[in-house]
Amino acid sequence: MDIKKLFSSHGFKNFIGHFVEGLLIIAPLAITVLVIVKIMEFLSSTLGFIPRIVHPLLDPFIILAACIVLIYLIGRLSSSILFTPMYSRFEKDIEKVPLVRQLYSSVKDLMNAFMGSKKKFNHPVFVMIDKINNIRQIGFITQEDLTGITAESGLIAVYLPFSYGLNGKLLIVHRDNVIPINASSSEMMRFVVSGGVTTVDDEFKVKVKRAEGNEKAEN
Repeated sequence: MDIKKLFSSHGFKNFIGHFVEGLLIIAPLAITVLVIVKIMEFLSSTLGFIPRIVHPLLDPFIILAACIVLIYLIGRLSSSILFTPMYSRFEKDIEKVPLVRQLYSSVKDLMNAFMGSKKKFNHPVFVMIDKINNIRQIGFITQEDLTGITAESGLIAVYLPFSYGLNGKLLIVHRDNVIPINASSSEMMRFVVSGGVTTVDDEFKVKVKRAEGNEKAEN
């Protein structure tokens, strides 16, 4: 049998096409299940000093549920009158320890940037990289007032996340070089991190066209 004819046949191409479609369905599910299993194994090994509660397979889920409830209760207590001064006192004591202070403040700032009422990545914008060729990057405004580090007015800090990674870069640009994107920050972050392969809904396309139209009208 001719191998080249076999690989170029319609039946083989049809098989490869359906195989890839099945892989696209199975792979995300399998990776998600694998991550959950690894998390459960990590919890079991980390919390191995805790005696058996019900069953070795069920105990990690019970511990995870208990951790979720504990975090929820701490969140409820955080707005109480008694908890606030105690937490402030705790943070002041933490800031007195040199190495722990840098680590704690960095983790806290990172968590506040993505969650809570002080989120930083909730203002997606287009950053004009090359006005001549109309090249832009999607970023998120993190600071709108930089008077503490520069005397020049109109400068803002914009974080540009990289695709397929957890890193990015910070740009200091003039606010005239950014165009607000009227879309949810989570939707835009997902669009950037995926390299633009995620589906952009029609509502977002309309918002982008409207923003570009406003920019042209201002110019």
